[in-house]
Amino acid sequence: MIKITLPDGSIKEFEKGTTPIMVAKSISEGLARNVISAKFNKTTVETVTPLETDGSLILYTWNDKEGKTAFWHSTSHIVAQAIEELYPGVKLTIGPAIDNGFYYDVELPDGSISDKDFPTIEKRALEIARGKHDYKLRDVSKADALKFYKDQGNEYKVELIENLEDGTITFCDHDTFTDLCRGGHIPNTGIVKAIKILSVAGAYWRGNENNAQLTRVYGISFPKQKELTEYLELLEEAKKRDHRKLGKELELFTFSQKVGQGLPLWLPKGAALRERLEQFLKKAQKKAGYEMVITPHIGQKELYVTSGHYEKYGADSFQPIHTPKEGEEFLLKPMNCPHHCEIYNAKPFSYRELPKRFAEFGTVYRYEQSGELHGLTRVRGFTQDDAHIFCTPDQLDEEFKNVIDLSLYVLSSLGFDNFTAQVSVRDLENPDKYIGSVENWEKAEQAIINAAEEKGLDYVIESGEAAFYGPKLDFMVKDALGRQWQLGTIQVDYNLPERFDLTYKGSDNELHRPVMIHRAPFGSMERFIALLLEHTGGNFPLWLTPEQVIILPVSEKHEKYAEKVLKSLENNEIRALIDSRNETIGKKIREAEMSKIPFMLIVGESDEAANTISVRKHGGEDLGAISVTTFTDLVNKEINSTLKSFKE
Repeated sequence: MIKITLPDGSIKEFEKGTTPIMVAKSISEGLARNVISAKFNKTTVETVTPLETDGSLILYTWNDKEGKTAFWHSTSHIVAQAIEELYPGVKLTIGPAIDNGFYYDVELPDGSISDKDFPTIEKRALEIARGKHDYKLRDVSKADALKFYKDQGNEYKVELIENLEDGTITFCDHDTFTDLCRGGHIPNTGIVKAIKILSVAGAYWRGNENNAQLTRVYGISFPKQKELTEYLELLEEAKKRDHRKLGKELELFTFSQKVGQGLPLWLPKGAALRERLEQFLKKAQKKAGYEMVITPHIGQKELYVTSGHYEKYGADSFQPIHTPKEGEEFLLKPMNCPHHCEIYNAKPFSYRELPKRFAEFGTVYRYEQSGELHGLTRVRGFTQDDAHIFCTPDQLDEEFKNVIDLSLYVLSSLGFDNFTAQVSVRDLENPDKYIGSVENWEKAEQAIINAAEEKGLDYVIESGEAAFYGPKLDFMVKDALGRQWQLGTIQVDYNLPERFDLTYKGSDNELHRPVMIHRAPFGSMERFIALLLEHTGGNFPLWLTPEQVIILPVSEKHEKYAEKVLKSLENNEIRALIDSRNETIGKKIREAEMSKIPFMLIVGESDEAANTISVRKHGGEDLGAISVTTFTDLVNKEINSTLKSFKE
């Protein structure tokens, strides 16, 4: 007999060789019908994998993230089979699950796959799925695995196998299809009821632009057709909200091939938007005791060698800048924290002067692969709302909770109310990924968990998601479409203070090591604005929007009155402009709607005579004719309802 521990802590005894699906049946038939994946002793297994030892078992359904992963990975096998049948001579490479669906990278013998081919692939894939073929995992010797793919002439699979140890190689079979795979499948293909091929793109083998370019086929699948229909409707709404589309329409930012990929150019309206966001945070930071600093865009290579960034990221980042002086090398700044450590080191501190809170809107540079670049969400140059707090160990708990307060203030002021907190800790099985002592890591991780609990945050702990120098707390925000994004991060770091030999004089007159907190409520200005654009659909909070009001004179003879209204609004710090073009009032209204300007003030003969303005809100609501003073009060009331002062 073996003892199986379930997630609720209960322990059940089963005969050796019992499978996860049999365990599910022992709990309830309903659970057994819904279980599609399992994890035994932290290792993903098939639902029919015999369990031979005592251990912990987690059963997953479609409603679990891990269940969806198995579902989508299994569907990638089905789609790969369909492609193999429809495109003889195709070479299959890898087909993992991703956050929403899956992809499969293939090398086509000739021609290409276009969106016209999607229905044919979907049709054949669904035919395969309806066959209810079981997924069967089997062990294969390295020699047999190599022979199998060498006979096929598939050098990609051969390369993968050559890097695997004999005794760890498995094939997955279903129907007439076989694929190199380490596991994590649903019981059979029949569970997949709906399949959609979403797009195709180019992808380099193993992400290396020096390797062959493959065709990446993206898709998604569901256990019900209704869920696919709902997802496609969501995709259509997401297209309308795409920040790249809205950024162009609202004239916020652009890109130039001459400037370089992944290097955004902020247009006047976008620059004004950024400036308001910066001032909003700077005002709150000042109340929270931060001091602004400025650091250069480059630093000597040795700076990042000391911090550990060069060892971790140097090979895959922008390469060193060589100066006329022999042997002198600089790097584009990949992080602000090493610079802030040196600012702290500029003078000695005593415990009475701590904490020191240094903040900077610092631009950093990281070389992302061209295929990974995506609008403002993945760029090569971006500005972080970075700050680093240097404090005594006794101050850590209070400082961390204060940063949580600031982060929550930022999220609520910008309408991000649906979120959870993620505590990211080490992967204990891969200690080489991290720097610093185990003792410091344990202290840092516990400090974050304690702060999250004391603040009453709804949090989860994710193993392996920590930064290389310390654990962190991330805010995982759901946008208006229900998509989850990471916004804002707080990290505890005992390691950089050691690497930079940071000290302070304690009450005992001895030198001690400060603790460092890394913090960025926005994360980066670029990514934050992109997500804000998609969350709001371009309808920013009134306090933030580039243009709050547009005044539309009915004819040329009303322009003088429009200018009088404009001056009155500007005196009340309301951002407004006049559309004095020789166009019909209907066209002006339509274009103001497209520009998502919150208020349109239409001024004509009757308005001028009564000293009023006819107010129309974005979206079509007519507020009628009111005085400028009444309108000013209305605008200020709306702003004050969403933008509170920090620590009110």
